[in-house]
Amino acid sequence: MKLVIVGSVALDAVKTPYGEVENVLGGSAVYASIASINFCETGIVGVVGRDFPQEHIELLKEDGICLEGLQKKAGKTFFWKGVYNNLNNAETLDTQLNVFADFNPVIPENYRNCDFLFLGNIDPILQMQVLDQVKNPVLTAMDTMNFWITGKRPELLEVIKRIDVLFINEEEIHMLTEEKNILKAAQIAQDMGPKLIVIKRGEYGALAYSRDFLFFSPVFPVLDVVDPTGAGDSFAGGFMGYLAASGKVDYPEIRKAMMYGTVTASLTVEDFSLNKLKNADRKFIEDRLQKLREYVEF
Repeated sequence: MKLVIVGSVALDAVKTPYGEVENVLGGSAVYASIASINFCETGIVGVVGRDFPQEHIELLKEDGICLEGLQKKAGKTFFWKGVYNNLNNAETLDTQLNVFADFNPVIPENYRNCDFLFLGNIDPILQMQVLDQVKNPVLTAMDTMNFWITGKRPELLEVIKRIDVLFINEEEIHMLTEEKNILKAAQIAQDMGPKLIVIKRGEYGALAYSRDFLFFSPVFPVLDVVDPTGAGDSFAGGFMGYLAASGKVDYPEIRKAMMYGTVTASLTVEDFSLNKLKNADRKFIEDRLQKLREYVEF
């Protein structure tokens, strides 16, 4: 398997100024895998309940995502409900972990030799369990959130020591490092172990930082941001998918990966759930990337 993605598979209910949807497909593993599949072979590891609609399973299969690592357990699927009064921040109205509360990530045998591994935003104890099951991937990456930074900091720091790329948003890296300056915060985070820090900055783009280089990726201009849910996971999926396809992890390829991540995230926010992203083929992505190049070159 080229890329393995471990994370949540969810049913979401979302309300934004553009409308409202109920029980739509969501979760970090889903957004990241759909974003990656135009680039490389991808398998996911997650868990769903008996209530998980078969149509969602078929969608993932049709997109070519390997579901060997997707467990189905008695009970209900992880559910999240949120409202965006401000499109930069979601207000969580309801979170029901359901079967995800007892999630035990078991990595299938043919996933264990994966070249690239992305650990979605889940309990750092589970992230560590996954790292212990894979065999010498080329690149390991992880995402996290404020809940784990404050609630399981020691465990989180142990995982951060072992991965190559840390995806984190701007608010979270300030919380993690207790440093207000974003570049100093990136430097402190890198001292924790990762080779590369990727800071997601929402409408201000993203920043890649290592000791060898610094790169700022702009956002792709979207006239109507309909639903920001999953944008960060889509960014990471596009980033990891491109690198997995390339097989190279050098500065020029990381720059391109940042731009592909920007494009896949821009598709996600243009509609609810995966409605836009799931229908985008590689040509559509390349056309949008070319437009982004034209916007920023001088």
